[in-house]
Formats: sequence, C-alpha cells, structure tokens
Amino acid sequence: MAPTIGDQGGTLLVRKLPTADPMRVFVGDVVLLKDPEKSDDFLVRRLAAIEGYEMVSADEKDDPFVLDKDECWVLADNDKLKAKEANDSRTFGPISMSNIVGRVIYCLQTAVDHGPVQNSHFSMRKDSPVLEVELDVEEMAKNHKA
Repeated sequence: MAPTIGDQGGTLLVRKLPTADPMRVFVGDVVLLKDPEKSDDFLVRRLAAIEGYEMVSADEKDDPFVLDKDECWVLADNDKLKAKEANDSRTFGPISMSNIVGRVIYCLQTAVDHGPVQNSHFSMRKDSPVLEVELDVEEMAKNHKA
C-alpha cells in the first residue's frame, strides 16, 4: 500500500466495523480485508468501487460489468506495481463487502513518522473524534515493531 502506508509497513490502527456496508465504508477508504485467496491472511487496500458501480477495463477485450449488491472493488495504492503484482481486484475480481474487517485510520511507521491515513472525507469526519479521544501515540509507539 505504498505510498499510503509506506514500503516498510508499520503499525496500523484499524477501526473495526460491525458490518461493512455503503453507510459505514466509502469509496476512497483504506480498508483491512480478509484475503479472498488465503483465508488466514489480511490485505490493506483502498476501496475503489461499491455495488452499482460500472467497471470498465482499459483492455477492450474485457466487457464492462456492474458490481452486484454487497460487492466491492479494491486496489493497491502503489502505481508502480503491475496489476498482477498488486494482489487486488484486478487479480481476484470483485469481493464481498463482508470481507472488509475495518477502516485503517492511523499509521505509525516510526516514533516521528506517523499520522492519520487519508480516507474519504465522510470517513475522515467520522474518525476524527475517535482519534482525538482514543489515540495514544506513545502507547502505540511502545508496542510498535520497527
């Protein structure tokens, strides 16, 4: 998820969602999701489209399609990766919204390199009060594995 999360990863603060639906998670959000190909693993990807969106490929051989109810499309932020390297919806296709565990709201890479993750403006507005009240950067840095 470089450059959003950084090449070296980091400690992420994830706001767990009781259910992932279009009223709780929005296009543009960075989400933690169950890997659709390896059920014991998780991925961090940006939500690019939700149910009802028409998906059109740059490859003219691919037919456009509309995401069904409870489906979404996720993408890696790293533009330098080819589609096959990114391990996102360009590889495994649409995923169920139920695969989304939560929204990534804060990233700590080092004790001095940390901050909120840039999500949709809807989520940033919802998550700001949580960060103000709940976030303890010193505690997070103490438990961070560099």
